[in-house]
Amino acid sequence: MKHTEVAELIDPAEGSAFTVEIIEEIDGEIVTGILRSTTNWYPISDGVPRLMLGSLRADFAPFAAEHGLDLGIDDAESRSQDETIKTFSDKWRRFTTYGFEPAHAEFLTSWYCEKLGMVDEGELKAFYATKEKILECGPGSGFNTAYMAEHCSGDVVAVDISAAADTVYRNVGTTDNISVVQADLMAVPMADNTFDFAIADGVLHHTPSTRAAIEAVYKKLRPGGEFFFYVYRKMGAARYFVDQHIRSKFGPLEPDDCYDACSGITELGRELSALNATVTLEHGIPSLGIPAGTHDVQRLIYYNFLKCFWNDAFDWETNNMVNFDWYHPNNAWQQSEDEVREWVTEMGAVNIRFNESNPNGISCLIQKPE
Repeated sequence: MKHTEVAELIDPAEGSAFTVEIIEEIDGEIVTGILRSTTNWYPISDGVPRLMLGSLRADFAPFAAEHGLDLGIDDAESRSQDETIKTFSDKWRRFTTYGFEPAHAEFLTSWYCEKLGMVDEGELKAFYATKEKILECGPGSGFNTAYMAEHCSGDVVAVDISAAADTVYRNVGTTDNISVVQADLMAVPMADNTFDFAIADGVLHHTPSTRAAIEAVYKKLRPGGEFFFYVYRKMGAARYFVDQHIRSKFGPLEPDDCYDACSGITELGRELSALNATVTLEHGIPSLGIPAGTHDVQRLIYYNFLKCFWNDAFDWETNNMVNFDWYHPNNAWQQSEDEVREWVTEMGAVNIRFNESNPNGISCLIQKPE
């Protein structure tokens, strides 16, 4: 944690400022310490400030015992995220280099161009160059954190409720213009009207309420600031039924068991992709959301009947992880574009843009009025 972060962070429980007690510092980074507000304390450990509430503070028990502190602060709302934290902590402890591998980077950079409506990477870099203060919710391994920090004109703050915060810090957290915080995006511990860009890519639908999460992050934007988010799209009837059925079986599993359970789905994706076959439907099946036209067989099944991800550029474990990411999380809400448009319009957002990047998701870029 950097010294400059202390003045920017606020207590998520009461909104007050912090002072810091430094216990260990290495090369200008606060590795271990205590953040104190008017009535509460939060630990800094392994370089990451941990501004967690409720049952999540149970993890602070050894730290509290070592330093003679009372855990304090109980917030029942935060408990609903316990299972989500378990899923994504496990995922990002395993896949610490996802996005940093050349094949991953090429795939993800191209996808960000599509999601943000950019014609190429040059336009994407130019977009980030105009941003002085970026909030990233759910940074994963930190690949996009580092990319934005390299090309923006200011700082990036990466916030994650899970152990992904540790992965990001180890990967890129000591970079001069990157800050990493473990906190709930529903209560980002920084003042409202702080950021001129926020990004939440595939994150908000894993909270107790997608709409409430959009509103919580939107409040953190400065007037004129922009917010990009990607959320799951409401799928056709057959795909929705299968999703719900598999989640009911896979969701309660321990992560190791769920990875094993996903292997059959991943194998199916691989074998369907290897067919390299297409079918042409003259009429389509509107009731299932299947349009007329020529369809790759693997994509036809993937988008309309069963998410069986496969990308030849990725290894087996990464492909299987993508399927795990879909079927294991506790919350995985799906929305229609009309719903999302209604929400952001009611929030007062302007310049609302939907970019067609993936039939599985909704890519939305909005702006807070000046």
